[in-house]
Amino acid sequence: MAAKKIKLFVDAHVFDKEYQGAQTFIRELYTQLLVNYPNLDIYFGAYDTANISNIFPTVPQANILRYKKRTIGLLRYIFDIPAYIKKHHFDFAHFQYIAPKNRPGCKYIITLHDVLFNDFRQDFSFLYRISRNLLFGSSIKRAHIKTTVSAYSRQRICSYYNIPEADVHIIQNGVNDALMQFQSSKQHAIKAVEQKFGIKNFILYTSRIEPRKNQLLLLKSYLKLELYKRGIALVFIGKESIHTPALTKLIKGLSDEQKQLFYWIKQVSQPNLAAFYRACKLFVYPSKAEGFGIPPLEAAICGAPVLCSSATAMQDFTFFEPYRFDPADENDFEQKLSQMIDTAPSNIFMEKVAAQVRLQYNWQNSSNKFYNLLQANYNA
Repeated sequence: MAAKKIKLFVDAHVFDKEYQGAQTFIRELYTQLLVNYPNLDIYFGAYDTANISNIFPTVPQANILRYKKRTIGLLRYIFDIPAYIKKHHFDFAHFQYIAPKNRPGCKYIITLHDVLFNDFRQDFSFLYRISRNLLFGSSIKRAHIKTTVSAYSRQRICSYYNIPEADVHIIQNGVNDALMQFQSSKQHAIKAVEQKFGIKNFILYTSRIEPRKNQLLLLKSYLKLELYKRGIALVFIGKESIHTPALTKLIKGLSDEQKQLFYWIKQVSQPNLAAFYRACKLFVYPSKAEGFGIPPLEAAICGAPVLCSSATAMQDFTFFEPYRFDPADENDFEQKLSQMIDTAPSNIFMEKVAAQVRLQYNWQNSSNKFYNLLQANYNA
């Protein structure tokens, strides 16, 4: 008789919204689990079920559960998800940030990626902070399995919610393996980006637009150093998720000359993202606060020279030294930005960084650790 499969439900509604790191986390983690652990019977819940089918093409249609569209999205935690848990008798249910009321017989897994709204209060509204603390704190305290993505996030979560650090497991992000299948030579990528987007000789930033991401520092420094006069473009890729008035004002005030070389692209496909990483003159990540910080690692494995913040969770990215900076020190940042524009890191250095990233941030290792947590808690 075949061993009983572990039934696992994944709340995948994050794929119904603009890109964020939690999408990469679920996509890459569960891609590995689906390939390597056939004794897992995995179901996904979302509004856009066709999108989930595209992301996980091997998952049967019967395992992709549709949420009913309602004016208030959070109602899925009251109606849709509890009903599916009851109907399918899941052993585990995996949530990002927020979980519904516990259901008998189903053990909840919470991945709380960060609590940056507490550490950087000035970048978040009062209502945002209060609502997140209430929902996130309650959810992770009730979870049978508590996880996060970095040592920094674990320390801050445990501090704010009075949870022993031993109770929170780190399932760290890895580099996006999907990007590697789109890799080509740098010259081919440069040509592809110029042909598709009309952009060449550019500094690149990718991630959502919001105050803590600190795009303002990058644009200010780009203008102060007058890099546009040298024919160097600046490219932002990412949707605005939290309004950033100072950045908006600066962009609106750009001169015609400056506008010719500033590009803000809301979203690109994975093949195009890989091409942008590969083709850029320099990838810059000036973020003040990250629960993890995926983009600079993706840029590194794609062969881009990287100038990275050393704040919060990114303090672990020591392999980027000496190309790191304190985002609170504008002079240090401007100096290092100018230096890297004039003198790029050697190919040997960048290859060494890429190898270290692949070794240290590996989705296979993370999926193994996650699976071991399931096994340890299955009959507990």
